[in-house]
Parts: sequence; C-alpha cells; structure tokens
Amino acid sequence: MRRSVREAIVGFSIVGAVTAFAGTMLWLRGVRLGAETWTVTVDFADAGGLAERSPVTYRGILVGVVKNIQVTPQAVRATLEIDQEDLRLPLPVSASVGAASLLGGDAQVNLVSRGKPLAANAPLPKSRHCAGSGVLCNGAAIRGQQAASLDSVTASLQRLLSQAEKDKLVSRLVESTDEFDATAQDIQKLIQQLSAELERAEPTINNLNQATDDAAKAAAHIRNLAAALDNPKTVSELKRTVSNAESLTRKIDTVGGDVEKLTSDPKFMKAVRDVTIGLGAFFQELYPAQTGKP
Repeated sequence: MRRSVREAIVGFSIVGAVTAFAGTMLWLRGVRLGAETWTVTVDFADAGGLAERSPVTYRGILVGVVKNIQVTPQAVRATLEIDQEDLRLPLPVSASVGAASLLGGDAQVNLVSRGKPLAANAPLPKSRHCAGSGVLCNGAAIRGQQAASLDSVTASLQRLLSQAEKDKLVSRLVESTDEFDATAQDIQKLIQQLSAELERAEPTINNLNQATDDAAKAAAHIRNLAAALDNPKTVSELKRTVSNAESLTRKIDTVGGDVEKLTSDPKFMKAVRDVTIGLGAFFQELYPAQTGKP
C-alpha cells in the first residue's frame, strides 16, 4: 500500500513537471492556452531585423507576437497576433519596428495610437459591431514605419556630414565668421565715430535746447500779449493813450512854432541878450565875493 502511494506521488510529480515544462515552452513561444487572439497586418518599408515570434508592445507592455512575415516587392508584410481580446485601440493606429533600446537589442513592433479616448462601452476588436466604431478591429491593416535606432541615427548623421562636406558648409561657415568679425569691427568703429560726433555736437545741441526754451518763453509772452490785446478794456486804454499822445504832439508842435517865430525876430533876440547881460552884472554887484571882485 505504501509502495503504491509512493509510486503515485512520483508519477504525479513527473506529470506535473512535464506539464510545467510544456506550459513554459508554449508561453515562451507566445501560445496562450484558453485565450482568444486577434490579428492585424502591417506593411513595413524596412523590417529592421524583425522575425517571427518577435514581441509586439503597446505603451511598453507586451500584448502579442509577430505571427508571420511575408516579403513582397512593395514592402514587408507582418501579421501581428494580439493575445488580449479586450484591448481597444482608438484609431488611427500605427506600428513601428525598433530595437528594445536605442543602443540595440532584439527587434520588436511597437503599436502607437493617436486617437481620442474611447467610451467604456466601445465594442471589442472581434465584435461584429467593431467596424466603423473608431476601434482597431480584428483583421485590420495599419501603417508601419521605421523607429529610430542607433544605426538609423548614425546613418542620418553620416548623410548630413557627407552633404555638409559636399556643399563645403564648414569652409563657408568659417568665411562667414570672418565676415561677421570684420562687420563687428566696422560697427564698433562707426559707434566710436558717432560718439565723437555727438560729443562735438553737444554744445550745438545745448544751444538749440536753450533757443528752444527762449522760443517757448517768447511764445508764452506773445500768447500773454495776444490775450491782453484780446481784452476790450486793454484795447480801450490803448486807444485813449494814443489819443492823448496825438494831442500832446499837436501842442508841442504849436509851442515849437511860436518859439521859432520869436527866435527869428532880431529885436527879440537883442532884448534877450541885454536882459541876460544886465542880470549878469546885477549878480556880480550883489555877490562880489563869489565873482572874485574885492
């Protein structure tokens, strides 16, 4: 009885080990027992080392494998097998081939979705209502593109360097740099000349400023004078002053005419001289000490 139990335990252990080994092999090969899968096809211009059983990822998560690769004259067509039946990818969806990292590694397919978020009740990829719902459906064809890798970046850089050498961009850049330096020196000299001219022109500018101030003051006086002349009272006083001046002028002219008549009369002038001489003698007799006589 004990022997039978031991043999049964050994037998079950062997069966379990074989089953675990088979399951592990199937899992490594991408076979998911009891899981429903769906497929999409992608056309690549360059597969970039892609092979069957290469992983398929979405946002860095493994979601399937490459089921089949077919080479055509136009492109490399890969069939992707997605093992997540509830994976809803909003359209548009594209696929890129690249290494696991920029430094290299096994090739893999990366799914990229640029569509708007889907509703919670959106149909599944294998649903009969999937077509036209904005979800990537089973059997659909999507666009493929080459992802960036160290080799592609190096190749692009090499092409750019070759083109730069062909167009002599480095030598032209050096020449342009020399021209920039010469232009900068010319600009510096021009700035110095402008500074010197400004220093020489500073007195003139100050005089212009002073003249501007004087002109502003004169304009203010003119405005004040204009405002005063615009006053009716001031105008009336000016008219009265002019009238008085004209009357005084007439009086002076009249007196001047009379004086001119008297001075032209010889008898009158002789009488004036006699009076003057008599007054002189009178003052000499009256104030002898002041005139110098004893």
